[in-house]
Amino acid sequence: MRPKSKVKKVESFLDHFGNIAVESFHYLALFIIGCMVIWSAGHTVIDILTIKQFASIDDILLLFIYLELGAMVGIYFKTNHMPVRFLIYIAITALTRLLISDIQHTHKASMDLVIITGSILILALAILVVRYASWTYPSVIRDKHNEKPLPQGKTPRPEDDELA
Repeated sequence: MRPKSKVKKVESFLDHFGNIAVESFHYLALFIIGCMVIWSAGHTVIDILTIKQFASIDDILLLFIYLELGAMVGIYFKTNHMPVRFLIYIAITALTRLLISDIQHTHKASMDLVIITGSILILALAILVVRYASWTYPSVIRDKHNEKPLPQGKTPRPEDDELA
């Protein structure tokens, strides 16, 4: 019995150390990403104010992308979970920016416009699917050492889903 308790202690220590290392890396990487988003957004604003002297729709949508990236980093800092929806929102904003830029510069209807708008529609449907799935089948995240089964017939509430 004695060797097994030592193995459990070593395993517990290594788990604890590994969790601290992973969390430290996540926070450091997110801090760097957050700083880069702020730096890029600030550079864009300074560029608009000094060089361009007015903001085009492309610039405004680019600032929305920075806002969504910043929100995504902030949510990860607060909840330690990365919502997939924010990546889809960023993709929709980027495609909308591309669509508006294409229309502004070419002034012609083309198959590219249909492809871009179709892509935006598919991404919007993907958000609908993700929201429906997270509401219908919530994932309640638990600590691996503290797994308490739910009572018989009890399902997690959708509001408990941290990724919704």
